[in-house]
Amino acid sequence: MAGRVDSVLERLAFRRMLRRWSRAADEAPQMDLSQLRAMRGQARQMRRELDRVLHQAEFRLALPVIGTTAIRRPAGTDWAWRPELWKGPIAVSGLANVSGREPVCDGATVFHDCRRSELTFRQIRNTRGSDVAPFGFRMDVFRFDGSFLSLVLDLPAEAVEGLRLRHLIRLDVIVEMEKPLEIFARLNIKHGPNVEQLVRELPLHEEEVMVEFDLAYAKVNEKRIEKMWLDLIFEGPEMNQIILRDVTVCRRPRAEV
Repeated sequence: MAGRVDSVLERLAFRRMLRRWSRAADEAPQMDLSQLRAMRGQARQMRRELDRVLHQAEFRLALPVIGTTAIRRPAGTDWAWRPELWKGPIAVSGLANVSGREPVCDGATVFHDCRRSELTFRQIRNTRGSDVAPFGFRMDVFRFDGSFLSLVLDLPAEAVEGLRLRHLIRLDVIVEMEKPLEIFARLNIKHGPNVEQLVRELPLHEEEVMVEFDLAYAKVNEKRIEKMWLDLIFEGPEMNQIILRDVTVCRRPRAEV
């Protein structure tokens, strides 16, 4: 009840203040100079505080909302997912001298085989008007004497519930780089004691960076599928900054012919 009264009083106070400054603006052309000078000082003080509020409001309201579930879903999609790394803040937002097997957050791990690590990573806040994911993931690679660098993403259990060989698995990525490099996506499907791997190169030269894995070409026992995970493999990453603005995965049954 007290909160409701305070809210009413605040609205009344705001309306009175708005009327006061509206009246002052109307009277300013004929106002006494000493009075106008005092009014100008008050207006400048108020403008500084208003500008601070507007600056924060414009910045924060332009950001994608944390925890958003907005994902592009092609027709027929029966499951879609954005990893937590791009959806919400993680416990440790950044790390330098990344080890050969470094967990980023639950379900995401960086792997490399460098003898001396000159790799850093950081979760960043997306701020562009075109961004849908609240967060991005940046890797800065300096000297690189290893043979591979990869980001491994564990797909949740829901990804394999009801999964059949007639399904297509689609991966969409928004990526930025300082200089060109090749990125490969490898889908790993564990069925019983075996693991089937499907590899696609991301078409980084195209406007829409996406690949599809057709399970019809996988040698998989669909009745024994246990889990799936994705490897994003970066070829020749030395002296480069790589920003993954968004990563989403979805699946849909192939159209019947």
